[in-house]
Amino acid sequence: MHKENSDKRSLRVLKTALKVLVTAAGLTYVFYKVPFTEAMSHWNAGALPWLSLIFALTVILMAIQANRWRGLLLEEGRKIPFRTFYGYIALGYFFNNLLPSGFGGDAVKTIAFGKRYGNTANSVAAIVISRVMGLIAMFISFFVALPFVAVHYRIPGAYVATVSAVAVIAVAVIIGGLFLDKVRLPRWLMVKVPFLVKLQDAFAIYRSHKKEFLLSGLDSVWLQLVTIVIHWAYFKAMGIDVDIAIITVFTTIMVTFTMLPISINGIGIRENVQVSLYTGLLGIPAEVVLASTLFSYLPLLFQAAQGAVAFALMKAKK
Repeated sequence: MHKENSDKRSLRVLKTALKVLVTAAGLTYVFYKVPFTEAMSHWNAGALPWLSLIFALTVILMAIQANRWRGLLLEEGRKIPFRTFYGYIALGYFFNNLLPSGFGGDAVKTIAFGKRYGNTANSVAAIVISRVMGLIAMFISFFVALPFVAVHYRIPGAYVATVSAVAVIAVAVIIGGLFLDKVRLPRWLMVKVPFLVKLQDAFAIYRSHKKEFLLSGLDSVWLQLVTIVIHWAYFKAMGIDVDIAIITVFTTIMVTFTMLPISINGIGIRENVQVSLYTGLLGIPAEVVLASTLFSYLPLLFQAAQGAVAFALMKAKK
C-alpha cells in the first residue's frame, strides 16, 4: 500500500512538472517572438474605461454562474441566499489561480459547499452539468459563427477538428450524466465508493426537472454572450476592432486548447494560440494580440481577489 501511494505521488509530481515545463516553454517561445516590453507598450490610459466595463461584465458573469448553480440545486438551492452562491463561485476562481488545473477551483468550492450544506452529491452534479452546459453553449455559438468566418479566412482543420471532438465529448457527458443511474455499477465498487451511487441519483433527478435543466442552458447562453463581449473588449482596449463572429470562433478555439491538461491553467498555450489565430489569419500585429491576451489576466485577478475576500470571510465565521 505504501509503495502504491508513493507511486501515485510520484506520478502526480511528474505530471505537474511536465505542465510547468510546457507552460515555461510556451511563454519562452512567445516572448522570444514578441518581446514583453513591446506588448506592454500598448497598455495605456485609454484602456481604463474598457477595463471598467470588463470588470462590470465579470461581476455579471459570476452572478449568472451563481444563479445557474442555485437553480440546479432545485428546492435546496432556493433556501440558500444568492450571495452565498456568488461567494462560492468567487472561491472557485481564487483556487483556480492557486491549483495547477482549471478545474481545481470547482472541486474546492463544491466540496466546501457540500460539507457546509450537507448535499455534496447534488452539488457535484450541479457543477458538472453547469460546466458542460457552458461548453455546449460555447460550441453551439462556434458552429453558428464558423460559416461567416470561414467565408473570409481559412481556419486550420486541426483547430476545427479539436473543437468538434471536445464538443462531442461534452454532449456525451451530458447525456451520460442524465442516464447515469441506468449503469449497473459493480458491487465491489459501490462498497468501496458509496458516493458514486448518490452521484448517480443526483444526475438522474434532472430528468424529472426539465424546466430547471433548460433554464441552466439559457443561463449558459447568457454566459457565452457576456464572455464574447468581454473578449471583444480586450481588443477594443488595445485600440483594435475585431468582428464579433471572429471573436466567437477564435475564443472557442483558444478555450478548447487551454482546457487540455498539458499546462498550468492554459498559460503559455493561450498566448501562442491567440497569436497564431489573430496574427496568422487576420494580420493583427503580434505585439497587439499579446497585449490583449495579457490584458485578459486582469479580470482573472479581479475574480481571484473576490475569492480571497470570500475565503477570508468564511474562515472568520469558523
